[in-house]
Amino acid sequence: GKIPGGFIRREGRPTEKAILAARLIDRPIRPLFPQGFRNDVQVVATILSVDQDCSPSITAMIGASAALSVSDIPFEGPIAGVIVGRVDGEYVINPTVEQEKKTDMHLTLAGTEQAVMMVEAGANEISEEDIINGINFGHQAIKE
Repeated sequence: GKIPGGFIRREGRPTEKAILAARLIDRPIRPLFPQGFRNDVQVVATILSVDQDCSPSITAMIGASAALSVSDIPFEGPIAGVIVGRVDGEYVINPTVEQEKKTDMHLTLAGTEQAVMMVEAGANEISEEDIINGINFGHQAIKE
């Protein structure tokens, strides 16, 4: 009989969570390569151990930036990333799983000391001013 082949059969398809994590890593890093840089770059983030109370996506993002920064690849980094939540009206950096359940705003930010490179947001009826304040709060943490 015929043995089926193809990508899905051999390697397996990445999960939706893995695809979203890859996008979180890619979006802030891509603009930091010099214009005209056309070489393929692969960064593989493998989780060996995890704190169940925090998201590994931010750690993977920072790890990818660190790896590129120490490589000989032209890279205008490093970057840092944070998750900003708002619990009981107070902004929280990298909220725990318990705090995440109580947040009315979820921002994922990545950037350099000079600029925010990526924002992903979700919220329950929050004013534009509160979102901007959350972005500024997160950028301060990124600068540190």
